[in-house]
Amino acid sequence: MSLPQPWPPVATEPAPTHPEVPPPGTTLPQHYAYCFGCGDEQEHGLHLRTTIGEGHTILGRFTVTEAHQGAPGLAHGGLLACAFDEALGSAVGHLLRRPAVTGRLETDFRRPVPVGSTLYIAARLDGIAGRKIYTSANGRLDDPEGPLALRARALFVTVDFSHFTTHGRKQDLEAVARDPSLVRRRRYDINP
Repeated sequence: MSLPQPWPPVATEPAPTHPEVPPPGTTLPQHYAYCFGCGDEQEHGLHLRTTIGEGHTILGRFTVTEAHQGAPGLAHGGLLACAFDEALGSAVGHLLRRPAVTGRLETDFRRPVPVGSTLYIAARLDGIAGRKIYTSANGRLDDPEGPLALRARALFVTVDFSHFTTHGRKQDLEAVARDPSLVRRRRYDINP
């Protein structure tokens, strides 16, 4: 089974990268220390690491541990979807520098991902239509050119920063206020 076509499902404009995006090969930091996808403070999190790729791409990777199992010896499908959400969101955050939230995520599971394997994800920006940002990604096993294991695509919606302060859990927002090093600071351009 494969993801339905076409993608993006509406007419879009190209997604130009922000002028201050670092050069290809640059390793990107975690965006929040307690993020399940990339945070170092999540003991059993994915610890997904990303770098800037060529063009409109982010390259991510994570190694499947025993804590990530669904069936014995295999990665949990929801955790694999989480990895794609993190990589696709990183493409929006790092390449466009716009605050956005996931509106829709579709994942096509092509082959099992065993514990101990490393999933390499190549995420790209596909286009923009107003506040909607369309992205897609491929995930390959144990090598950036290895066998295709998953494909995904997502719709992100740009939001104002008040989205996070209004809906975030109070004690976590207070913790960030006390220790700003928990979040990675970057300059965003806000498109109303």
